[in-house]
Amino acid sequence: MPFWDKLRESTQTMQTQLLSKKNELKSGAFRDASMAMCALVAAADGSVDPSERQRTASLIASNEVLQNFPADDLQRRFNDYVSKLTADFAFGKVGVLQDIGKTKKKPAEARAVIQIGIIIGGADGHFDESEKAVVREACFAVGLDPAEFEL
Repeated sequence: MPFWDKLRESTQTMQTQLLSKKNELKSGAFRDASMAMCALVAAADGSVDPSERQRTASLIASNEVLQNFPADDLQRRFNDYVSKLTADFAFGKVGVLQDIGKTKKKPAEARAVIQIGIIIGGADGHFDESEKAVVREACFAVGLDPAEFEL
């Protein structure tokens, strides 16, 4: 099976898993960690161009699990994280990973945040190495083995 087909199938499976847990994923920690993850994946290559920011914002707004939260609040949080990462990626990444790590005590939330990162990373049809690397780092921040997600 070509890589793209495998990635698409994997992200569809993850989205289904997320939907099944939608009612459990309503905490502020999950909301913040999800937006931190989206920003981290978007900025994985060190920059976020306007089209990438718009595409990620559209994916956030259309994600059924994230519809537990007001769209304008998610957009503001995503933009705040992107600003931190684009101002100083290395320093911003430390803070972003700390916010992602706040879901560590709730494995369902931690797993969902990682799945959202993979869905965002693969949305353009290309889950590149820099995106995989930041998702792996997020796995360590929440105490999950990246191998579980084939990273």
